[in-house]
Order: sequence, then structure tokens, then C-alpha cells
Amino acid sequence: MPHDGIGAIAAPGLCRRSSDRPTPRISVRFLGVCDTFLDRDSGGRTMLDNGGRAMTSSSLIRPAEGPGRILHVTPESAGWANVEFGVVEVTGDAPWSGVQAERETAVVPLAGQGRVIVGDGDMAVELSRDSVFTEMARIVYLPPGTPYRIESEAGLRASVGSAPAEGRYPVRVLEPSEMRIEIRGGGQAYRQVVHSLAHPLPAERLILYEVYVPRGTWSGWPPHCHDGRDGSPYLEEVYYFRLDRPEGYAIHRNWRDDEDYDDAMVVTDGDVALVPKGYHTSVACPGSNMYFLNYLAGELQDGERRTPPCFMAEHTWIEADWTAGEWGLPVVTPDGSGVRE
Repeated sequence: MPHDGIGAIAAPGLCRRSSDRPTPRISVRFLGVCDTFLDRDSGGRTMLDNGGRAMTSSSLIRPAEGPGRILHVTPESAGWANVEFGVVEVTGDAPWSGVQAERETAVVPLAGQGRVIVGDGDMAVELSRDSVFTEMARIVYLPPGTPYRIESEAGLRASVGSAPAEGRYPVRVLEPSEMRIEIRGGGQAYRQVVHSLAHPLPAERLILYEVYVPRGTWSGWPPHCHDGRDGSPYLEEVYYFRLDRPEGYAIHRNWRDDEDYDDAMVVTDGDVALVPKGYHTSVACPGSNMYFLNYLAGELQDGERRTPPCFMAEHTWIEADWTAGEWGLPVVTPDGSGVRE
């Protein structure tokens, strides 16, 4: 979560956890999203994505070439129960259609122009977005059993994600004016969170955020978890990253101190990072501004979706003053006249 989002409505929880920390390592879980494993002389192993590029974590997924579906995460491939996520590139020759019998679906335009045809043409929702970096966009919410078709003559990239649902809410177009904008944090953890499909906007399980992180800045700080442990709710989460420079990258980390799990990954433009469990946080490199889109779903339903995650208690002190103790430069000098603060 960009919680960053969910914890802004209800009071954040502090964690109940062990202070004993094992030596961290990179944890690798095979999710069925890669072609093969490569054995290294060191005895370690890495994976190849569908383009033959090395990957250091099975929670990191890189896009394929379009048109069509360029990213796809299923409950089966992720090893969880709720969130399905994909990114599609739609052209005049390659529309995208679907229907989810027992799942609610949210369509978010990422770049380009097109439309979502709902049902048998009963509704046509125009979608347009120059870039995720320059404007907000409307979102299409579809209840279970609703056929849809995404069309575009000029080209459209969109995310399509879903979660289990019973059909308590109708088809709805969510306008940017309905979405709460929140500026969170401070200092080196200053970011903007758009509550794209979060309480009080209605859905059964789905929660969506779009988060804007200035270059060199952290998001998801203090570290937080929502894996059903330490008093937290259980929510699965997908991060879809965009960076505003082609050479840019970010670092995303999932970990738990009470078990041998520490999964840090380098993400580039268009990558997806999964949060299967644990505390997590992300940071943009100094040369690139960062955007990410979150799809979450789990045990929380309807109004319960406002429930906050659990924050790592030893890091929450910074919320009282985000710049307390921050160094000025120079820190040390031969004559002892360093600035420090």
C-alpha cells in the first residue's frame, strides 16, 4: 500500500513483532512468470523473463512487447487468492475484451485514447490520458459478469485488474474530481497519493492508488505491512512502476524481520513488483521522478477498506518531524566548523 493511502483515514497501527532479525538474504519464489532458471558458478540462481533478461526476484515482472497484454499477474502465478492485474496495449487492429464471472474489475487508462464498451454496447466510456505524469484520468468500475471491450484507433495503454466480488455495486465511471488527493510525509519521504478507488469510493474488495514520488525520495515510509500478521489486515498488492527518464530506476524492498525473508529488487520503467508478504517500501533514484499504480485486495470489504496497515514502530518517530536531525553540509571540517544541522 502507499499507506501512503489507507492509513490516512484511520489511525495507523503499530506493529507487534519480534526485534530479533536474522541475516537477510534475497528470497526467490517461482511464480510461473519466467521461462527458466540459470545456474551461476556461485551456486546462486537467477531467472529469465520472457525477453531473456535476467531477473533477481520472482516478485519482479517485466513487460513483454505489445500490442495485446504486456503484463499479467494472476492469483495462480502470484501464489495468492485475490488480485489479478494486467496491462494491455490496444490498437485499432488489436482491441481487448473480457468478462469476469465472479470478480469486480477496474480499468485505468495509462496513456493514449480509446473507449470501454460495456455490455452489448449499452455504455461507451471515452478514455483519454496523455501520460500518467501529466494528468489524472477517469476509471471504469465493472461488477462481476459485465462484458467489456476496450477499443482504440490512436492507441491506448491501460491497466485491467480484478478481485473477487458478489456484485453489490453497479457499473460506474469514477471521475478525477471524485478522487481524494493527499500530500503525505515530508523531508525525503514526500509524495502525492491519489485515492483512485479507495474508501469512500465504493467497491467490494478492490483498492486503487496512484502515487507520485519526486526523484531521490522514498514512498511507503515508515515501512508498513498488511499481510495479516503483527495485527495488520490481509491485503495482496501489485505495484506498477513508471519512471520519467528511460535510464531511471527505483528500488523496492519486501521483508520480514521475524523470518528469513528479504527481497530487494531494482525496478525500471514499466515493471511490476508484487508484495506477497512483509513490510515494504520504495525509493526513486536521484535522476528520475517515479509514479506507481497500486491494485490491492484481500479480506477487507466495502467500508472496511479504510483499515490502515501496520507500521514498523521503530521508524514512526520521524512522523513527528520529517527533517529532525537531518544533516547540513559540510558535516565535518578540519577546524570543527561543520554545519551538521
